[in-house]
Amino acid sequence: MRVASARLTELGVRHVLVGGLAVGAWGHARATKDVVFLVGEEAFEHHPGGLVTMKYGVPIQVGGVAVDLLSASANNREDALLDPRPSGVPVASLPVLIYLKLKSPRPKDLADVMELIRLGIERDAIRADLLARSPELVEKWDRAVAEAWRGDE
Repeated sequence: MRVASARLTELGVRHVLVGGLAVGAWGHARATKDVVFLVGEEAFEHHPGGLVTMKYGVPIQVGGVAVDLLSASANNREDALLDPRPSGVPVASLPVLIYLKLKSPRPKDLADVMELIRLGIERDAIRADLLARSPELVEKWDRAVAEAWRGDE
C-alpha cells in the first residue's frame, strides 16, 4: 500500500485508498488480498477509439499483492481526491467510501458498510451526501442502517 501510494505520488497521480484497507483505516479491520485506490484521470492514457490504458509506471502489483485502480471520474467522485482523510497514505473520506461500497453488488461490500455503521459513524452526513449525489443509493443505505442495528438486538 505504501509503496504503491508513493509511486502514484511520484507520478503525480492523485489518489485515495478505498476498499478493504480503507475500511480498516476507518476502524473495522478485515482481511483483504488487494490494495484499491480511487485515482484521477492522470493515471490513464486515452487513445483513439475509446481505448484507455494505464499510464506508464502506474503500479498494478507490489510484492505479489494486486493494486487495483478505480477511476474517480467514472465513479463521479473527483471530489474524493481533494479532501482525503489525513494519514501517511491518503484515505477516502467516509462518504466516498460508503458511496463506493453501496455501488458495489458484492455482499462483502454491504457487510463493510454495516460494520462501519455499527462503529457509530455519522449516519446523517452519509445519508445527506447520498441524497445529493446518488439518491438511488439512499434506500440501500437505509436498509443497511436498519439491518446493522437489528443485529444488535
